[in-house]
Amino acid sequence: MRQLITCTKEMLRDRRFLKKALMIACPVALQGMLNTVVNMVDTLMIGGLGSSAIAAVGLANKYFFVFNLLVFGIVSGAGILAAQFWGNGDVKSIRKVLGLSVLLAAAGAFVFVLPGFLWPHHVMRIFTTSESSIELGVKYLRIAVLTYPFIALTNVYVAMLRAVNRVVYPVACSCIAIAVNVALNYVLIFGKFGAPEMGVAGAACATLIARCIEVSLILLYVYGKRLPLACGFKGLFGWKGDFIRRFLGTSAPVIANEFMWGLGTTLYSLAYGRMGDDAVAAITIATTIQDIFVVLFQGLSAATAVILGNELGAGKLKRAEKYATQFFILQFMVTMAADLLMVAGRWKIIGIYTITPEVAMDINLCLLVFALYMPAKMFNYVNVVGVLRSGGDTKMCLFLDTSGVWLFGVPLAFLGALVWKLPIYLVYALVLFEEVYKMVLGYWRYRQKKWLRNLTLEG
Repeated sequence: MRQLITCTKEMLRDRRFLKKALMIACPVALQGMLNTVVNMVDTLMIGGLGSSAIAAVGLANKYFFVFNLLVFGIVSGAGILAAQFWGNGDVKSIRKVLGLSVLLAAAGAFVFVLPGFLWPHHVMRIFTTSESSIELGVKYLRIAVLTYPFIALTNVYVAMLRAVNRVVYPVACSCIAIAVNVALNYVLIFGKFGAPEMGVAGAACATLIARCIEVSLILLYVYGKRLPLACGFKGLFGWKGDFIRRFLGTSAPVIANEFMWGLGTTLYSLAYGRMGDDAVAAITIATTIQDIFVVLFQGLSAATAVILGNELGAGKLKRAEKYATQFFILQFMVTMAADLLMVAGRWKIIGIYTITPEVAMDINLCLLVFALYMPAKMFNYVNVVGVLRSGGDTKMCLFLDTSGVWLFGVPLAFLGALVWKLPIYLVYALVLFEEVYKMVLGYWRYRQKKWLRNLTLEG
């Protein structure tokens, strides 16, 4: 206990660490917060069309969720190498990482766009048996999948910009895209200012236009300012065999990690989707609300990965180890504050939705369940996405996430929903038990210090 207090005091006095952590974490968290706010606004506007519309869009976005995790896996793995190359001053290798990431992300987008555009009914039937949700979901999904290539490209460039400590401008781009998205939602969903009333399809069109604007602004910034990432095709492509092996050795487990974890968590939606539209609406809204708080830790984990990666790439392993301890202390302090804030303000947020009292009560109970598990979940965010990945311990991260979802989450979701016929908040409680398992095993792995590696000297 005395050592923990000493480490906390040391962290609070370390202005260099706090300044750099906040400079990366705050813009990333703000960007995630803005995206969450857009999701809330989407849900609010679509909520005026009824519970089936909320359920339809929520389930259609589970397809996007799996795709987004695939892209996140690509950019996370690439970001590990890019952060260490930046710490080592190797700009040419960062550009090669960027090019390979763009190619993989574009290929992933194509794999998801094709079935979502050509066979949307089949995709929706994976998630629900409700015909009304399927029909509405098809209208939304067929347009929404066209945003995937733009989202993939945006995420790759944003991840590379973070690795070279350029995090502010992407937030400005998100702000503009979000403003466009919200305005067009209002116009196209409800048919304002002479526009056709498109319902859920209008929400998808608004997102498509906003995402096109966002990626255009980011590319203009990178090439207009001649940032380190700016280069021609020769700089991006033409990789040597040893470089590809090093990239895949670090990134492939992360890509597999996010995809397998995403596939597993998507199966939760299959269980929820068979509990009725009200249950799906409740868990969709509860997830959107809790994401407001989760983005804080997305920012913190991103800062952890970049800062530790820079230090490891520069060969400063002792400093990286010290910073990891400080990030865990910071994570615990932020978790306690976020937990109290969510519990205290949950009913005010729930009250802005147009829903039945029964759905509102289920949302409330889901949020209380999440509050109980938040310390474990947020430790896992910082440990897995930040600390362990920063040093390339990606195979262990793959094992932690995949085993948690497939050994605990998925079986308990289907047992709770289909066999035991439990209410949605108790099924959610069963699902989140995986976070406790990951926390215990993940802490043990962190203490082994196998993540303390300089990847720029390997391969």
